[in-house]
Amino acid sequence: MKQLTKAEEEIMHVLWQLEKANVKDVISELPEPKPAYNTVSTIIRILENKGFVDYEKQGKGHIYFPLLKKQEYSNQSINNLVDNYFQGSFKSMVSFFVKKNDVDLKDMEAILKDINKTNQ
Repeated sequence: MKQLTKAEEEIMHVLWQLEKANVKDVISELPEPKPAYNTVSTIIRILENKGFVDYEKQGKGHIYFPLLKKQEYSNQSINNLVDNYFQGSFKSMVSFFVKKNDVDLKDMEAILKDINKTNQ
């Protein structure tokens, strides 16, 4: 799966949130300063070429929608992070974040409890 640029990812987050949108709808959800219509339209066409987005014709315009679920992209991104920065070791990644973010024992216990609930 191809990785997204920061701008592409920002547009995808809006499309995941809205599920279907035209360019103006996407722009309205973006933070200030708002990008130009042509900029957003170009990014959406790039996303379409990469296979992340498709569209339906609506009158003279298009309604865009994501082809990939946010969870699927998140999983792939995390796997790439682990592979590229932690030699494929989730344990190394978790250890890194625990040390860098000064996670205390109470937080770790809560995380483990949540993991155990998910695995049941």
